Amino acid sequence: MIERLLPQRVCAEESFGEDGADAAAAALFPEEAEAVARAVPKRRREFARVRVCARTALGRLGLPPVPLVPGHRGAPRWPEGVVGSMTHCAGYVAAAVAPSTETAGLGIDAEPDEPLPAGVLEAVSLPEERELLRSLSASHPGVHWDRLLFSAKESVFKAWYPLTSRELDFSEAEITIAAEAPREGTFHARLLVEGTAPGGRRLRSFDGRWAARSALVVTAVHLAAGPETGAGASEVPYRRAEPAG
Repeated sequence: MIERLLPQRVCAEESFGEDGADAAAAALFPEEAEAVARAVPKRRREFARVRVCARTALGRLGLPPVPLVPGHRGAPRWPEGVVGSMTHCAGYVAAAVAPSTETAGLGIDAEPDEPLPAGVLEAVSLPEERELLRSLSASHPGVHWDRLLFSAKESVFKAWYPLTSRELDFSEAEITIAAEAPREGTFHARLLVEGTAPGGRRLRSFDGRWAARSALVVTAVHLAAGPETGAGASEVPYRRAEPAG
């Protein structure tokens, strides 16, 4: 599901359900196990399962298994020369990785396809975004657009933070969502704060893709490596989209 939102050069792995959680936990590196030793069981299971996905994806890049210890804000510390992102929610985990020579930034997020809790939308959205959601809900009522907006902002943050080492508030990226099919499409994030990636490349905007299937909303942002970072998602070939449904 998630790989359909990413360019062909990105290696992505995902897992549905809870099968294999015990084996995944047993396969954690000691430093990983220590990082979640005080976490609740649900958190430990998700932490372990998503790392199985990540190591499988890294293996497709020809890299050996390594510890993926969380750093600030829980972002995993990837091996040198690798750009990656992880996500997990109830019943689903996924990871995506790519060589840093080809990919500058990567962010993925998965959420349950259900409404945000009361009051959350007002806290994470701009007035213009809420107006857009009302229009989308009227024309495409089959998707929980508030949850999709939240997921898109999460993917944007996951791509932004490793590039800038700076926090990005929900109000600092304006998301425009396009529905190109009933349950899939693209989105554009206009950054309302100045950002600079390594090498002095300016970050002005991110482009992403989304899908709503299997009771999930998933989003992804990809920035191609190059002299100027800002709209890399459309510059590289994508896998063919799955049939809508």
